Amino acid sequence: MIALVRAVSRSLARCELTHLERTPIDVAKAREQHAGYCATLARLGCEVRVLAEEPELPDSVFVEDTALVLDSVAVLMRPGAPSRRAEVDAVAAALEGLRPLLLLDGPGTIDGGDVVVVDRDVYVGLSSRSDAAGVDALARALRPLGYSVRGVELEGCLHLKTAACAIGRNTVTANPVWIDPSALGRRRVIEVDPREPFAANAFSVGGTVVHASSYPLTRARIEAAGFVVAPVPADELAKAEGGVTCCSLILADVE
Repeated sequence: MIALVRAVSRSLARCELTHLERTPIDVAKAREQHAGYCATLARLGCEVRVLAEEPELPDSVFVEDTALVLDSVAVLMRPGAPSRRAEVDAVAAALEGLRPLLLLDGPGTIDGGDVVVVDRDVYVGLSSRSDAAGVDALARALRPLGYSVRGVELEGCLHLKTAACAIGRNTVTANPVWIDPSALGRRRVIEVDPREPFAANAFSVGGTVVHASSYPLTRARIEAAGFVVAPVPADELAKAEGGVTCCSLILADVE
């Protein structure tokens, strides 16, 4: 497996914010937490490839929003925030040779953080960053590959992966205040503890669930469902509306 990540920008404090109030961000602490995140991915078997810092692109550490990586293809996104569209080129260059690349038609917009994939079902959050035209463009791109793409309503949060994530074994985590989990089909649902509304954000690497250490109550629910969890500190990046899924693109080995 390859984990594609990008160094934390020195301008992170100027990040785009939609649902959170702006608070001071300690870039040094964010970099320390990001290094720990990368070390966890390496421990879980990933070859971690770090893209260079982009000093003038505050949100660029959140590489997930720039691309959707599947077994047979990588789809380059068209981020909903215009300030983030310049992030895509470097990620596209890093993906060349690893997957065939598809570029979505405009004028629709779509962030990778709004995309949840469960088997051949692709769900896209209809958010302030991803619109119906973006969903349609992704559907056209993936239909020849046998994927079903549909839009999902959500409210109160930035991305679909803020509200729900797939963690394997036909299981999703979800905050039912922000999304109706049944919109993701007939899946086993692990609801977040109500005291931890942002705790649905998680992903699986080699059978282990990577999850922010700030949410121990929800982590206990995930573990009780039979999953092994690797908690990682991520609270400083969370001030920029980022979660653990946002900080990497995982390229699984293709047989």
